[in-house]
Amino acid sequence: MSFLSKLFGKKEENTIKERTVFSIQVGDIVTYDLEDYEVVGSLTYQDNGYKWYAYQLKSGASSVWLSAEMDDELELGIYRNVKEKLARPIPEKLTIDDVTYYREEHGRAKVLGTGRGSNLNGQEVEYHDFSNEDETNFLSIEIWGSEVEVSKGYAIEEYEIKILAGSK
Repeated sequence: MSFLSKLFGKKEENTIKERTVFSIQVGDIVTYDLEDYEVVGSLTYQDNGYKWYAYQLKSGASSVWLSAEMDDELELGIYRNVKEKLARPIPEKLTIDDVTYYREEHGRAKVLGTGRGSNLNGQEVEYHDFSNEDETNFLSIEIWGSEVEVSKGYAIEEYEIKILAGSK
């Protein structure tokens, strides 16, 4: 290739795809509540053709999960793991930290994981979703084999986050 063709030749396509809450990738940066978080893992849940997503966000010692799903409208939430000890069977109603939660749905989902979530790739999880009476607080319970994980969360709006792509 000559010098002129290198200089004036066709340039390599180097555009970065814009991210949405359904296309976030490990290595991206999500800004929420004036803090920048790196996406260190992601989980995609599938239950009978229905899909939803959870992204593990890390900033220093702080770790949160961003959930995203399209039901009748876009639903986003921020969740933090809690140390609440629960055993099976999961009841229809729970009270944690003086908040009473009512089960809205439960089922089993196949999981696809990337980054720190890659060890869960191909596994199945039993999930239970709860909300308080006025639907301002949420509880997510996931059962992975014999381990029961509990996370508390709340809804956020799409304008509250900004996604910066970390790669193409």
